[in-house]
Amino acid sequence: MAKGKRPKQLLLDDDAVLRGQPKRPRDPDQPRLSLDLMPDRIEPCLALLAKRVPTAGDWSFEIKWDGYRLAVHVEAGRVRILTRGGHDWTHRFAAIEAAAKALGPATMILDGEAVVLDDAGRSNFGMLQAALGGRGGKRVADEALFYAFDLLYFDGHDLRGMEQQERRQILENVIGDGGSVIRLSEEIEGDGAVILETVCEFGLEGIIAKDRRAPYRSGRKGDWLKLKCIQSDSFVVVGFEPSTKVTGAISRLLLAARQGDELVYVGGVGTGFTDKMARDLRKQLSAMPAKVPPVTLKRKNAIFCEPAFVAEITYTEITSDGKLRHPSFKGLRELVDNVDVFELKK
Repeated sequence: MAKGKRPKQLLLDDDAVLRGQPKRPRDPDQPRLSLDLMPDRIEPCLALLAKRVPTAGDWSFEIKWDGYRLAVHVEAGRVRILTRGGHDWTHRFAAIEAAAKALGPATMILDGEAVVLDDAGRSNFGMLQAALGGRGGKRVADEALFYAFDLLYFDGHDLRGMEQQERRQILENVIGDGGSVIRLSEEIEGDGAVILETVCEFGLEGIIAKDRRAPYRSGRKGDWLKLKCIQSDSFVVVGFEPSTKVTGAISRLLLAARQGDELVYVGGVGTGFTDKMARDLRKQLSAMPAKVPPVTLKRKNAIFCEPAFVAEITYTEITSDGKLRHPSFKGLRELVDNVDVFELKK
């Protein structure tokens, strides 16, 4: 400022008293910036299985992660990590909890996937299950990373009504370059069909396509689409066959799909688990014998259990007689966690 000059707002007589502008009454028609209470829980937006990559419309593409869907609630003084079914698993993901605390002091709800990566950088559900020590939370999965792909609430504002591309921009600013534990699920630019082909060549599970213009809607509304490289679905575990080679182990898991209100046997799976996993599975399933067989099946060595668990299975096809072809076991989930069980058409 030049010597002897004053800013325009201070062009007063030397002996004048400086006063601020008098307060004006608020115009009742002026919009207010509302603060939204953080939801205790939000039902997740789910991806609809699609056979073809969408071409019409404005879509973004991301890798389909193979892990546990989680919502990370960063609140004042604490972090809560909820599963898709609403179970509090904060104690099972201590490293993610610590990383989430470092994102504060802003409040937020991150939507994403907890994964464990193999040596090639691919998410591996079996390795995640091993890190967690199986069912019951006996281990803390310090190896797990969290890939955030949506932001539902931030700094006192519910973002679900915003377009996906707007939420994404805020998420990128919040996560930034990311850290060693909480990372941004990157959008992949390019033609969706080419992206899917490339992802499949790398041995990944598939991609997720998201409508950039859509708000965040709970449930399976078609705003998100999943495109898979291989067949991978969830089937109810209805029993097992004991192993004749490994003491205290199973040889096969017996699986069922839904058909209306009933469970229908679709075959067994005997590959994809180690001897230790086979023993652990027999111990878990033997502890909950079925009072009534969950499916109609006549096999001398079949031991039925209550249908409380769901097995993640890869396979090539379902045959004309309704059986899984070339199935392989990936891991076990709990039915109560709102898992999508494969549905057979009537």
